[in-house]
Amino acid sequence: MQTRKRRAERLKNIKASAIRRLFRLGKQMPNVISLGIGEPDFIPPPHVLEAVKQAMDDGKTHYAPSDGILELREAIAKKFSHDYGIFYNPEDEILVTVGATEAVSLALQALINPGDEVLIPNPGFVCYEPAVLIAGGTPVSIPILERDCFKPDIENVISLITSKSRVIIINSPNNPTGSVFSYDELAELGKLAVENDLIVISDEVYEKIIYDDAKHYCSSTFPGLRERTIVVNSFSKTYAMTGLRVGYAVGPRDLISAMLLVQQFTVACVDTVAQYAAIAALEGPQDFVSTMVSMFDKRRMLVYRRLNEMEGIRCTLPNGAFYAFPNVKEFKRSSGELSELLLKEAKVVVTPGSAFGRYGEGFLRLSYATSYEKIEEGLDRLGRAIERF
Repeated sequence: MQTRKRRAERLKNIKASAIRRLFRLGKQMPNVISLGIGEPDFIPPPHVLEAVKQAMDDGKTHYAPSDGILELREAIAKKFSHDYGIFYNPEDEILVTVGATEAVSLALQALINPGDEVLIPNPGFVCYEPAVLIAGGTPVSIPILERDCFKPDIENVISLITSKSRVIIINSPNNPTGSVFSYDELAELGKLAVENDLIVISDEVYEKIIYDDAKHYCSSTFPGLRERTIVVNSFSKTYAMTGLRVGYAVGPRDLISAMLLVQQFTVACVDTVAQYAAIAALEGPQDFVSTMVSMFDKRRMLVYRRLNEMEGIRCTLPNGAFYAFPNVKEFKRSSGELSELLLKEAKVVVTPGSAFGRYGEGFLRLSYATSYEKIEEGLDRLGRAIERF
């Protein structure tokens, strides 16, 4: 009888999210400041909220098409045409998903057979490896190292490609390191994908959150990549719409249709009201985005300066997203142990680098997507705790 309750084998190497565990622990304690969750502290712009209300008033609460409301797919197509000069047919090359996380999972489930290898950045977004394992694939880590400015070393990537390699995941701007890949770096990765017949899943969720002279390049615009790349994006970070859970994938018809087949039998469709909010986000004024990024930039510089003033900590300047990824190896503790100690002693939630893969060990991720005042107080607390250590 007990054997009937066993978990599926595909889950045996999957661990619960360290980010969520620390977030829950922090919620149970009074007066805790969270620098853990990657969620903007802003609310969506007024015209997006108005669109939610209007959709509700109009009774737009029924099922939507499995691939998304056509008007939203058309708005996404216009965005790509405007931003990158590349056309995607809204009829069959765009799929609306439950956030970018589902888009990545759908792509892997639609493309991966047991034993296929998927190259993933390490440290990298916490969902990549579990999504590969659930799809039956084998994750292969691309080291994203501090000595390389948290960029992939192309020779290293070449050495990891085998006859079983099927997919490579690219994430720029990068979570958790904040690095932004240059044109030449993306071009090299693209050339490798073409030469080795790899499908590219390009996670571009933080495309609008970049600083200084950094520039975002869409992966599908590089030679030979349009026909083999699935670009994944979301409304969560750009428009502070995390809880509305709207993302999307764009790519060639044959890949998108495979993802749609999986979507039809998993979530059926994305929340209808939220899709109308997403339309408003794309078609309305964009000054909200630039204002938010400007505020993130001020917080970024505060975090960068203060962390580097703390004894035993070294932090590179992030060029994108809203994370700092400081090196804490001098403390001679695991990043998990240090994170729990800082929660206990400083009442500040930070994320252990090991949550993002083994190459993240020795680092912490701090999110500066909360208010300037909370960040200041959180850094004060961290500084005092670190002095005691």
